[in-house]
Amino acid sequence: MSKLKVGIIGCGGIANGKHMPALKSVKDVEMVAFCDIVKERAEEAAARYGTEDAKVYTDYKELLKDKSIDAVHVLTPNRSHSFITIDSLHADKHVICEKPMAKTAKEAREMVKAAKETGKLLTIGYQNRYRKDTMFIKNVCEAGELGDIYFAKAHALRRRAVPTWGVFLNEEEQGGGPLIDIGTHALDITLWLMNNYKPKMVVGTTFEKLKDQKNSGNAWGDWDREQFTVEDSAFGFIVMENGATIQLESSWALNILDGVEAQSTLCGTLGGADMKDGVRINGVKHGRQYIEKPDLNGGGVAFFDGAGDGKSEEIEAQIFYSAIKNGTELCVKPEQACVVTEILEAIYESAKTGKPVYFNN
Repeated sequence: MSKLKVGIIGCGGIANGKHMPALKSVKDVEMVAFCDIVKERAEEAAARYGTEDAKVYTDYKELLKDKSIDAVHVLTPNRSHSFITIDSLHADKHVICEKPMAKTAKEAREMVKAAKETGKLLTIGYQNRYRKDTMFIKNVCEAGELGDIYFAKAHALRRRAVPTWGVFLNEEEQGGGPLIDIGTHALDITLWLMNNYKPKMVVGTTFEKLKDQKNSGNAWGDWDREQFTVEDSAFGFIVMENGATIQLESSWALNILDGVEAQSTLCGTLGGADMKDGVRINGVKHGRQYIEKPDLNGGGVAFFDGAGDGKSEEIEAQIFYSAIKNGTELCVKPEQACVVTEILEAIYESAKTGKPVYFNN
């Protein structure tokens, strides 16, 4: 098969830090088009990652007119994920869209609908599924070793690490703060490990307690308090249809010592698992409590044929392009990512109204 031609829409931090370097690990793929509202960013990306004749655009709709492009990466602020993705699908392109799927649940559902209508592949950038610890626990869960998982925690806590660049602090562009930014990763891996995508009810709270402080001790320096229009921490209590319960905790700024990000704790009828110090599996054997700590540095079950011991973002790219070329199955399905967005929106809504939000499944 000839090389798949790829377009990059949005050439900012996530494109340079994750997607474009990862694409270098994928065989028979070449980046032929780059789009950004700041032309210089697109030009720099094209010079570094593109083919010799790579094209540069400032309007993504012009990029989509190129019928030779097979797939696009949507790497823009959250506000534009949905309409760029939908336009790309209807332009006969496969799409990998960066997380979260969309700013609102309605937009996410429209993306799922567009993928079904067009028959094109759509996946979302939840690369934390492909980490060694996550993959190991997924195998444990699928083997039934934890039994019925009825309680879980989704961890996304930073002590003082508010992103001060780009549009992270802009509610209009992003839809929220740490909940929609890093809480989304923790919730995604938790739902995936549990294999449970049927929420019944959500209660949520959000806080803006620390964002007005000066001399914040922030990892990236003080933030602009005038630009900080999102929450600094958010928490959710999620009850699933089968009664399973998830606590979601997220923060960019919280007076807590033990920060953890994109991690899960699972409790089942036969055992439990967490991601502290690698992976810990706990349970009872022969009448004794036990803790197992697998060596994640050794060989293990390959998550994806040919991926080897690659980085999570490389595995993500390889799975997506294998699905295009070989018809293999996507790991992150748009219907799953849509449920993540629906739950996040429900947490924000509950925090705003002070009432539970119920799902009509």
